[in-house]
Amino acid sequence: LCHNIDSARPVLQPCPPSPRKTHNPRMPQPRIAVYLPSLKLPFRQALAAAGRMGAEGVVLDARRDVPPAEMTATATRQIRKWLDDAHLQLAALHFPTRHGYATLEGLEARIEATRRVMKLARELGCGWVVNHLGRLPEKEDPAWSLLKEVVTDLGRYGQHVGALLAAETGSESGAELARFLEELPAGTIGVTLSPGNLVANGYSPLEAGQALGPHIVHVHATDAVYDPHARRGQEVA
Repeated sequence: LCHNIDSARPVLQPCPPSPRKTHNPRMPQPRIAVYLPSLKLPFRQALAAAGRMGAEGVVLDARRDVPPAEMTATATRQIRKWLDDAHLQLAALHFPTRHGYATLEGLEARIEATRRVMKLARELGCGWVVNHLGRLPEKEDPAWSLLKEVVTDLGRYGQHVGALLAAETGSESGAELARFLEELPAGTIGVTLSPGNLVANGYSPLEAGQALGPHIVHVHATDAVYDPHARRGQEVA
């Protein structure tokens, strides 16, 4: 693995590139990136701090740092210039949603918002949008087919615009997520492995890494402790 993200929670990004349409093959992807909001500094100061830390790139929060509704062509060019001036690349946009893609409530709006962020990611020069899929339904549940349809549609759109979704782990075991990914067309989606999320929910990061290896595009360097009596965990780093 190569490294990629987050100061308090650095992310590791494996060497294999994202799908062919996602990145300029002549532009190397950052191996260590910082999740910019974790620095708790104004945007440009945070970029400078990330550079001083030795990071090669950053992960931005799509809601806080670059809300799509405010990203005009001029604003997009300005962000790219600030990144260039700081000698940083954009590794991913983080776009957490309250519900996953199998929850009917607000689903159409959630899909459309995700599409806007995927398009913005490519305009800003990166090929990944990080979000959770939501808790996977049982395969016999109609929601399983719905989730498969929605994620396939997002993957198709992502291949068109040049930026894909990277599903963050934690809601289920790596083996469960891998079984779902096996039913999707190749190149539909990547995975952001989050060890802290997995431990906090009682799952093994090692087993998840083994199950999801070919799909992993980022690794959140997080940690957590699990309390078997309380049957829950807490992130600690």
